[in-house]
Amino acid sequence: MAEDELLAFREHWKQELTIKNEAHSNSKTPNEDQPEYVSIAEGLLDGRTSPLLERIQEERTRRKRQYHSLTSACNTSSQQQPQRKINKGDKLVDQFIQDLNETNDIPFFDIELPYELALKIFQYLSRTELGRCAQVSKAWGVLAEDEVLWFRMCQTESYHHGASVSDSPCWKSMLRDCRNSENTVRSNWKNRVGSISQLQYELGKVLCDVSSCDSYVVAGYTSGDVRLWDTLHWDSAASFLKPSPLMADVTPRPHVSHIRVNNTVAVAAYDDGCVDVWSTETGQEPVHHFQIPGRVHALALSLESPTLATAAGLDVRLDQPDERGYWRTLCQATLPKPVSLPWDSVPLVALSAGETVFLLAPEDLEPRVLHTVYGHPITCLDASASHAALGVKSCGWAMNDGGNKIHVYSLETGQLEMSVGNSAGDFSCVNLRDSPPHMLICGNKDRRVRVFDLRTGSSVTSLYAHHMGVTSVQADDWKIVSGGGEGLVCVWEMRMGAKLWEMHNRHPVRHLRFNTSTLVTANIPDEKSPRGACITDDDLTAHRRHRGVICHYDFSEDSTSQDHVLPICRSNYVESSGYNYNIGLAVPYDILSGSHPSH
Repeated sequence: MAEDELLAFREHWKQELTIKNEAHSNSKTPNEDQPEYVSIAEGLLDGRTSPLLERIQEERTRRKRQYHSLTSACNTSSQQQPQRKINKGDKLVDQFIQDLNETNDIPFFDIELPYELALKIFQYLSRTELGRCAQVSKAWGVLAEDEVLWFRMCQTESYHHGASVSDSPCWKSMLRDCRNSENTVRSNWKNRVGSISQLQYELGKVLCDVSSCDSYVVAGYTSGDVRLWDTLHWDSAASFLKPSPLMADVTPRPHVSHIRVNNTVAVAAYDDGCVDVWSTETGQEPVHHFQIPGRVHALALSLESPTLATAAGLDVRLDQPDERGYWRTLCQATLPKPVSLPWDSVPLVALSAGETVFLLAPEDLEPRVLHTVYGHPITCLDASASHAALGVKSCGWAMNDGGNKIHVYSLETGQLEMSVGNSAGDFSCVNLRDSPPHMLICGNKDRRVRVFDLRTGSSVTSLYAHHMGVTSVQADDWKIVSGGGEGLVCVWEMRMGAKLWEMHNRHPVRHLRFNTSTLVTANIPDEKSPRGACITDDDLTAHRRHRGVICHYDFSEDSTSQDHVLPICRSNYVESSGYNYNIGLAVPYDILSGSHPSH
């Protein structure tokens, strides 16, 4: 039906064009001769064959009246001038100009819209859309270049939090520089371009535990020493944290069992139950000290505030300083079973004791049970601000129900929201707090790293990573960093599942934490008193192969300069072939003057 109407319309159009051409050919004179295409175009502009002729004529009449009312003075002055003869060609050009003017008659320009209201409309546009709007007209270009729009866009893309509009003269350039820097850092991550530093303390003997937060890295040793590094300023004067005066005369000094740090305080727990708290700003002397009967089994520190949770045996306590800086015990609780796993969620604490997971809040008198299944122990635990993820080992008849799983609970309601995973091996580590939104990453003793989407419960990625089991994992929106029991640190591209690079050190990877441009890894030995490293030996320090190692990687844009690269990476000869690790071994002739044209 539609095709028949279209054919009829075309035939009617051709007949009208033929009649008009015959009329023009009969009435034209030699002075009014014009090409045929001009007549056709003029007929199209007149709209005689258009089915919307009446609507077009009404709209043109309304716009012409509005135009003539605004330009009556100009029309009056122009009528006093002698009018020249208008031929068909000039009429056609005037018609084209008038149509172009009507095309630009957008209501946005016809009315006087307030600048603030127009800015309110433009704030919902993206970068690409703002660039397109800036090419429409000068008025839109001014709106698209407004500093408020680009400042809000910087805030939306997580750049310069806490800044104000007056802090930068051009937020558009600031956003462009931030994105370029982000792309450079991502490229450095993929190609392992940057600097690497080993944080060592030989007198500490064997490494016991490591914790990091932003630019702070703190480590505890079997000698009882605690060392703090500020990787942003590398201030060596504040790196040695002294023990409490009550422990100064104790010999031999107990080992450091647990270490935690945030932006304000650093905490260390010892084997004899003592706990010391230092300020990261002042360092040196501890600001708080207390002792718990028995050995500290678990230690947790809030990332946002100096709230500390310790567990020894059946007892759990929460400590926090008041507004004057005096430390107070918020609450104490006794569990039916001893704590078996550490945790990292304060002030709402999720802790595991055998097959049961408890929730403890400062306002609660008794801990609440979050999860308990007889005969199914908890193998790993992690908690964010709203959820808790725990790996459950299935035994006996439960293995027929899909094997070991990870249960995700809501901390607000205490209800199970989702169960993911289906593995024969035990889940050895899980990371929920540092994962992207709606994502969960975990490691298993079956040598695989898995990423789950909590919205659908499906597996996003499964990587065969470490042949001795996965010990620590973390991921962001595009990469995965995993550590294994064999000492390998691997960086993976999440979308493709490809390994970008790896680094190896002796001993298992027990700590792994990265941010936008830095990565901190710690290879901590399982044997704290190796042969030949006891206190009766003449050598007071353990051999290097027994100590463990802390590595700090910096992939920022300014870390690629020659001053930040280790001497082993400053090879002056050009490698014709090899791996893409950007590391060349230094040989004696590299440091000779004139040994290479690059000198």
